[in-house]
Amino acid sequence: MLKQRVITAVILVIGFLALLFSTSPLHFSLAIAPVVLLAGWEWTNLMQLETRAKKVAFLGLLAVALLLSGLALNLSAELDMQLGQLLVLAASILWAVIFLWIQGYPSSAILWSPRPVLGLLGLLLLTFTWIAIVLIVHQPHGAWLLLFAVVVVALADIGGYIAGNLFGKHKLAATVSPGKTWEGFFGGILLQCLLIAALIPLMPEKITPVMLVALVIPVSLYSVLGDLFESMVKRHCGVKDSGTILPGHGGILDRIDGLIAALPLFILLFLLLNPL
Repeated sequence: MLKQRVITAVILVIGFLALLFSTSPLHFSLAIAPVVLLAGWEWTNLMQLETRAKKVAFLGLLAVALLLSGLALNLSAELDMQLGQLLVLAASILWAVIFLWIQGYPSSAILWSPRPVLGLLGLLLLTFTWIAIVLIVHQPHGAWLLLFAVVVVALADIGGYIAGNLFGKHKLAATVSPGKTWEGFFGGILLQCLLIAALIPLMPEKITPVMLVALVIPVSLYSVLGDLFESMVKRHCGVKDSGTILPGHGGILDRIDGLIAALPLFILLFLLLNPL
């Protein structure tokens, strides 16, 4: 299993980097859309849709949402950054609401678990994720910026996994994800602090340590929120993985749950800080 996980991870990383640095921002944005649709297909499993027709209908709605978002943002010309900023602000606010649902689980399930609500959440969250990716890659040095965001989320996950396995005793959210611990949570934060310390000497003067902290730490916290939310939905639905498309890893949603929450906040904070 471990060998399979490693092989899959290496292939994913190589493919992602090759696509990210070999295509234009527009072409990368378009190439990521099918990945978002695959994640949408997995979301139909969490919605527990019984028939293929219903799943295809949901996928059609998601495709329309992505298309309309691209048109609204003027993707093929000069990107409408003002509209984009409003959309990722809405996404970040929605995740703040989701945080309250996580805190209130299982009582909160009455609010978010009805199929129409869960379907709307899937449409919004996946569309907001794609919008965030579009906004990030269209920034100056956008490919490197997106890679940085992915590394922040990955380190939060890695730090949490290592510290949780070594020292984990106190449950972070026992009713949602029994495997998550406070020790793992702080391990992820510690790894983020090490990342910030490593980056400070490499940054231009106008990107201050305070800016890095203001960007990295909240994004890291939101990535944990995304992980907990998917765990909560899977727990409520009684499923272990969102899918089986990635050998050793489960589904796409299982790999990008942290990014779904973190990327909208990342680009929102980046635009507000305006470091470049």
